[in-house]
Amino acid sequence: MEEKGYLRHIAFDSVVFGFSGERLKILITKYHNTGLFALPGGFVNRNENLNDAVRRGLKERTGLDNIYLEQFYTFGDVARYKPEIMQTILESNEHDLTEFTWMLDRFISVAYYALINYNDVVPTPDALSDSCDWYDIDKLPVLMLDHAEIVAKALQTLRDNLERKLVGMNLLPPFFTMNDLQKVYEAILGEKLHRGTFQRKILSLGILQRHEKQFSGKAHKAPFLYSFGE
Repeated sequence: MEEKGYLRHIAFDSVVFGFSGERLKILITKYHNTGLFALPGGFVNRNENLNDAVRRGLKERTGLDNIYLEQFYTFGDVARYKPEIMQTILESNEHDLTEFTWMLDRFISVAYYALINYNDVVPTPDALSDSCDWYDIDKLPVLMLDHAEIVAKALQTLRDNLERKLVGMNLLPPFFTMNDLQKVYEAILGEKLHRGTFQRKILSLGILQRHEKQFSGKAHKAPFLYSFGE
């Protein structure tokens, strides 16, 4: 974390969405000995592309390389500048502040949301954190700085892009039932959807491929499996 290695005043924060089968969740880190909760984030190396820096940070915390990322907003209000918070984090990790004064400057954060398969991830905390865990989107701890605002903006962006980007394809396994897909939509929208209306709408888009039935119990009740087309 030496100053000469990183761009000053530029950071990134990532809202990592996962779907547990019932609930929409996001990854949250807890800084060591501080009680502070935050989104996974980091800094950009001087010789590194911004997108590559974000992917590097997410690989360190999830172990995954192939992650769907979308840059959705830049947060730069003066009110988010609170150097005492970073000072607390550094001191709690026994770092000498004289070596990291650059981290106490004002930072503008470029925000991304990521969509990943919940079951593929082993959350891993970074060097400054005690934990990196999944939290239900409606049961988040109090987040530091403007991270709650970042989450709210990411969720709204996700909802706005629901039809255009078919976000379900990044939150589900390769093969899924129509009920699985509906649960993803309901978790993101925060509301129940009419089963028949939802199925007709999704099938009318022509983006699903139907496969053999998933037999579990009575054959006539077995649901078809689907996958997304190319």
